[in-house]
Amino acid sequence: MKTDNKAIHFYSRNCLRSYFILQSAIIFVLFSISLSFAGNITFVKEYTYQASELDSKASCRTISLEMVKRLLLEELGTYLISETEVRDFKLTKEQVKTYSSGIVMAEIVAENWDGKTYWLKARVSADPKEVSKSLKKIMDDQFKTKELEDIKKRADEAVKEIARLKKELEAVKVDKNKQKEYAKASATLSATDWFEKGKSFFNAKKYDDAIKAYDKAIELDPEPDNAAGAYFGRGVVYNMKGQLDRAIEDFNKSIELYPDYANVYVSRGYVYIKKGQYDKAIMNFNKAIELYPDYANTYFGRGFAYYMKGQYDRAIQDYNKTIELDPNDAVAYDNRGNAYYMKGQHDRAILDYDKAIELAPNGAGAYFGRGLAYGNKGQYDRAILDLKTAAQLGDMSAQKFLRENGIAW
Repeated sequence: MKTDNKAIHFYSRNCLRSYFILQSAIIFVLFSISLSFAGNITFVKEYTYQASELDSKASCRTISLEMVKRLLLEELGTYLISETEVRDFKLTKEQVKTYSSGIVMAEIVAENWDGKTYWLKARVSADPKEVSKSLKKIMDDQFKTKELEDIKKRADEAVKEIARLKKELEAVKVDKNKQKEYAKASATLSATDWFEKGKSFFNAKKYDDAIKAYDKAIELDPEPDNAAGAYFGRGVVYNMKGQLDRAIEDFNKSIELYPDYANVYVSRGYVYIKKGQYDKAIMNFNKAIELYPDYANTYFGRGFAYYMKGQYDRAIQDYNKTIELDPNDAVAYDNRGNAYYMKGQHDRAILDYDKAIELAPNGAGAYFGRGLAYGNKGQYDRAILDLKTAAQLGDMSAQKFLRENGIAW
């Protein structure tokens, strides 16, 4: 069936823009890792903490929970390295434990406080295959790995500080300044636990629980370097809930506390894109590139903002850089193809759509874009074939186009 070339061209220049907006909504710098607990393994550990005169029930519980989590991650890490594809990732066991803390969450099974000792029993359940996939994603994200390493470092420092202060305080008994330091170190450790819970709740798409966890982390440890991460995490959650202004408020606070946190600028840039404030988005991406010039997602976001401003050459330049840094990013090829399409360079657009389809065969958008490009080249049979494939894969713009032209798919 022949379709009028002008009709294809007119429709494409309108729906392509709306399609691109929809596509941007799913691109966000802090990805969500969801675990499907089908083939679970479960580890159970317990820990008993002997309280000193300095400890409260709350501090004993915080320390017990941290130590039992470490035991669980130790066992999980040993299993993953020996029994799964993780052994091929070239990660140290310590790295596996650190990164797994951002994927799985310890569940308290039982606990008891008798005034002198705190006993706590907890477990971790996870599907090893899904954890392995999530670890691979984390390895590919420099910001994510650094964030988890920083959390681990803060927890390690707090544990060491608690042990040191406890030893010193037991010797002098009544040093009020050291007692305050001890309470602060305990609060930092507790805040770290709440921060990790926030990440785990986010990954499980329990956004309200994640917000509460980050609230608690900020309350317990308002120190700038530590609170900056919690404000950032909470801002990401607000973004996922569609509360964009609250997300920006949290990102602003994070940057105020820690101005060199490049990932926050990237995330704030994407929120400004959602709000249609492309110049503000570009300013944020520029700052992120200044701080960290080798992060593909930053160039991707800036390229998208330039595209939406109609600056297609600048968009193409940024997508070139994205692809240079991440040659397997199918969406970058797809979106560069869109930019070439809007410039009327349909052959170059088709080459990019081809590559996007090669990398992600079920990506409906690339079939849709390629179909439009073929239509504008007068290759209607190929155009209709691609548009039908896009429609079958769920692309609503392709479905609408075919429906309006009386074409079944």
